[in-house]
Amino acid sequence: MSEENTEDISTQEDAAINPEVVNNEVDRISDKVQAGDNALNKLKIENLDFILDIPLDVTVELGQSEMQIKDLLQLGQGSIVELNKLAGDSLEINVNGKLIARGEVVVINEKFGIKILDIVSPIERIQGLK
Repeated sequence: MSEENTEDISTQEDAAINPEVVNNEVDRISDKVQAGDNALNKLKIENLDFILDIPLDVTVELGQSEMQIKDLLQLGQGSIVELNKLAGDSLEINVNGKLIARGEVVVINEKFGIKILDIVSPIERIQGLK
């Protein structure tokens, strides 16, 4: 029998006899797990720090329209271009050209913003790549 197996058996026999040994063993294992978790979490945070400052283009699409060149040339100040979305339809929020969410327009301190209504599921995002 190896030394490790003998040590495990004696620890198990001691634990059966002495509850204090059980508590000490649980504490020892728990300390190892917590130290590992903290180290892993710290590593994850450090790795995440590398990408937190990368700029991304966020765009919100109000709608689209098709027009002929002659109509485009006739546009002037005050002209209205009709879009394919209805008032109240959700708008698409894209990050680097990929759909990530849908939302609605809000006004905050005289500036436009967008309230996120729905986050695109990972499955939908993968299907959008095809």
